[in-house]
Amino acid sequence: MNLFPALKKKYTKENLSAREAQRLAEFIAFGPVIFQTARIMYKWGVLEMLRNSDYGMTIDEVAKEASISVYASKCLLEASLCIGLVIVDDKTDRFSLSKTGWFIINDPAIKVNIDFNQDINYLGWFNLEESLLKGKPEGLRTLGDWSTIYEGLSSLPKNIQESWLGFDHFYSDRSFDQALEIVFKNHPATLLDVGGNTGRWALRCVDHDNDVKVTILDLPQQIEMMRENVKGHNGAERIDGLGIDLLEESSEMPSERKFDAIWMSQFLDCFSEEEIVSILQRTAKVMDKHSRLYIMETFWDRQRYEPAALCLTLTSLYFTAIANGNSKMYHSDDMERLVKEAGLVIEVIHDYLGQGHSIMICKLN
Repeated sequence: MNLFPALKKKYTKENLSAREAQRLAEFIAFGPVIFQTARIMYKWGVLEMLRNSDYGMTIDEVAKEASISVYASKCLLEASLCIGLVIVDDKTDRFSLSKTGWFIINDPAIKVNIDFNQDINYLGWFNLEESLLKGKPEGLRTLGDWSTIYEGLSSLPKNIQESWLGFDHFYSDRSFDQALEIVFKNHPATLLDVGGNTGRWALRCVDHDNDVKVTILDLPQQIEMMRENVKGHNGAERIDGLGIDLLEESSEMPSERKFDAIWMSQFLDCFSEEEIVSILQRTAKVMDKHSRLYIMETFWDRQRYEPAALCLTLTSLYFTAIANGNSKMYHSDDMERLVKEAGLVIEVIHDYLGQGHSIMICKLN
């Protein structure tokens, strides 16, 4: 398994003492309540109170300021102490924020991940075992009666939809500036945005280049969301949409012309390996020797820092239990193999875009 240097150091040998390993094992055993403790400490503003206090706070002071019982304050603070969110002065019994607690408050990725896991995944994780055995997203029924989450996105309650879109957009949006420079280096006149969702990338494209025309492919209900989202924005008249379900092998991409650039951002991770090959084979049909396919993904093996790999491999299990039951966040070696199987070749891979994206630039073989 090929890993970037930072990950090799972490994953190819034991790095913990026996006592550290035992503590991590207990962390795993109590994972659900650890998550809820941290989420509540954040939601109720207790971590913020501790950060803003000059000398820390006692259990009674937290209870009073947070408008909770002393019992609730004591339970939360004692648990937070043992999981590393807070520290305590052994002379004054005053609690202060730890470095980990600071990240819970200040790292926007942590906030996005907490909301995503609470609102989208938490109840569905109970069905992870069943999902792995059946190859179906058995946890999705906690949200609605659909085959995949993508069919139901437009129907989700507003707060849940916002958590899903917040998670999806947080990671992609931070890569767009660098991605635009890569994609528009060759000045494409036509761009096919496959899985364009709400049209955020398409809007960035038409704003970046005054001549490019963008066609978005997505599920029909997503195309409707996209049209509402781009309405009134600069360049919206150069954005077209086509409703299509690419899981249907008979669904072909628009072939009335060849596209200069084909864009797939956080798209192929929504499909199984067999489905990816089928989609890429159909993509090749709308390409010519000048066309380029840009696959932007967060490959877990190509991350600069280990916490990103942790998030991505665990996000794979969101796809298992909630999204569709058969896709994942891929290792780049797997994606390279699938690209070649579809009859394409990789020209170059750009790494370290935004929060950890890579772009594979592919052409016809």
